[in-house]
Amino acid sequence: MSDLPRKAVTRTAKLAALPLGMAGRATWGLGKRIGGYSAELVGSELQQRTAEQLFKVLGELKGGAMKFGQALSVFESALPEEVAKPYRAALTKLQEAAPPMPVSTVHAALAERMGEDWRDLFEEFEDKPSAAASIGQVHRGVWHDGRSVAVKVQYPGAGEALLSDLNQLGRFVRLLGPLIPGVDIKPLVSELRDRISEELDYDLEARAQRAYAAEFADDPDVRVPDVVYQCDQVLITEWMDGVPLSQVISDGSREERDRAGQLLARFLFSGTARTGLLHADPHPGNFRLLTDDAPDGPPEKWRLGVMDFGTVDRLPEGLPPTIGVALRMALDGDAETVYELLCDEGFVKPTVELDPEAVLDYLLPIIEPAQVDEFAFSRNWMREQAARLADPRSPAYQLGKQLNLPPSYLLIHRVTLSTIGVLCQLGARVRMREEMEEWVPGLLPEEDAEADFDGSDEEEQEAAEVTETSA
Repeated sequence: MSDLPRKAVTRTAKLAALPLGMAGRATWGLGKRIGGYSAELVGSELQQRTAEQLFKVLGELKGGAMKFGQALSVFESALPEEVAKPYRAALTKLQEAAPPMPVSTVHAALAERMGEDWRDLFEEFEDKPSAAASIGQVHRGVWHDGRSVAVKVQYPGAGEALLSDLNQLGRFVRLLGPLIPGVDIKPLVSELRDRISEELDYDLEARAQRAYAAEFADDPDVRVPDVVYQCDQVLITEWMDGVPLSQVISDGSREERDRAGQLLARFLFSGTARTGLLHADPHPGNFRLLTDDAPDGPPEKWRLGVMDFGTVDRLPEGLPPTIGVALRMALDGDAETVYELLCDEGFVKPTVELDPEAVLDYLLPIIEPAQVDEFAFSRNWMREQAARLADPRSPAYQLGKQLNLPPSYLLIHRVTLSTIGVLCQLGARVRMREEMEEWVPGLLPEEDAEADFDGSDEEEQEAAEVTETSA
């Protein structure tokens, strides 16, 4: 598979084959159990075959199908180990790569969008792509001023493919639900559909990336490559070398995992506060660990490199203060105030009446990372939470069915949950509360926040002014 299948009938047929294939393998599994094979052996084999087909099709189709697969991939740590093992390799591969476009297609696209003399703008251009994403692929080059650059070229027909994929995925989304227990897949597809037009617009992406690059230009912990050139369906940014986050997940040391996790949490909370934009695609393929001139140096000197600003949530005032206030009240055990805040924000519909103490009991395990100075994220913890929320026999499951997620919080919720999923894949020890107290409005009482500000040094005062200006 080397080009983006554009005909709706072709893509629909491939996607439609997924639920049929799952049903067929279920029948095959039943037959093997009748034949005397153990349920455990059959179940493992069934999961492996399902994983192979699902992510092969999603990766080949690119478009909305691959974007959906990437969104699912960050929840891998919630799967039971016997289920997760056959998925892990396929998920990681999907995060980092997909079958490339033919060279002739790339050249034709660049000539159409940048002009027939497009090669004159480069000192070098590598025909072999260095990475592939859901709606485009990236080539390495050297710009005419000598800078190493990443050239992102949108697949021809990507817009049509994205909309077609997501409409088709919505038709059989219930069949994919069991793959990720505890996650409601339907709103995920709906939200992805709503973001399509923005992600296809490379001008919007360039603006968001420029804002982040300017804000983090001299940051000691985070680097965002600046935009070099942008035109219709082509985005050229500074090249960024580094260790892929997926590599740290697979074989990083304890120190490397902890440093990567701390930086990821810092970026999640500080980025929105400093730019008014929420980077809304936190899968491992969008992050690098930068070792600069000391690749064998201590991990505490590493920086986090961040790419792909095609999906952002615009929050000019930063995260809603209600998040911080509700979290503070929950940590203080004030069930009544937490419940009132949730009702005011629409998390509890007016027609629903719940026990505030039961709601607090539902929330406390989820906010455990903010209860301690340092929290050890793990796949086991993620699985415990998923099992608690997904088991129909669990009181948490019954209460969760009565809660509502307001549209304005949908993307914030998904980004937070996705980031936690990555932290659990890393198995990182993270000072989460420290980052949240620094960047989440409302978490500290006003008098504490004012005291911290009054006692800050000159650099912190300047940072506060930049944050206020960005908002």
